[in-house]
Amino acid sequence: MSRSRRSRARPTYDRRPDEFYWLWIVATAAYGVGDVVTTIALVYFVPHLGEGNPIVRFAMDSLGLWGLVAAKLAAFLVMVWISHLGARDGDTLLYYFPPLLLTIVGVMVTAVNLRLLFT
Repeated sequence: MSRSRRSRARPTYDRRPDEFYWLWIVATAAYGVGDVVTTIALVYFVPHLGEGNPIVRFAMDSLGLWGLVAAKLAAFLVMVWISHLGARDGDTLLYYFPPLLLTIVGVMVTAVNLRLLFT
C-alpha cells in the first residue's frame, strides 16, 4: 500500500479504540505500576539494595522519588508517541511493539524486584 493511501485511512486507534486503550492499560500496569512500586519498595525499605539502572539511579539521586516517576513517565510517553505514529501511518509493528515491549519489560523487572525483595 502506498504511503499516500495509508495516510488517508483512519488510524488504527480510531478503528479499534478499545484495543489501543487495553494495550496501554496493561503496559501501564506492568511497567508503570508494577516496576515503580517494587522499585520504591526496594530502594526505600531494603537498606543494602539500590536502583540498578544508571539513568534511573541518576534521576533518583537528583530528584528522589520524583526522579523515578519522571524517568518512567518519559520512557512511557516516548513509547506512546511511537505507537501513535505507527497507528496513524498504518504500521502494525510500530503500533503493537511499544506497549508489548513495556509490558514484557515491566513484568520481567517487577519479577526480579519481587525476587530481590523477598530473598
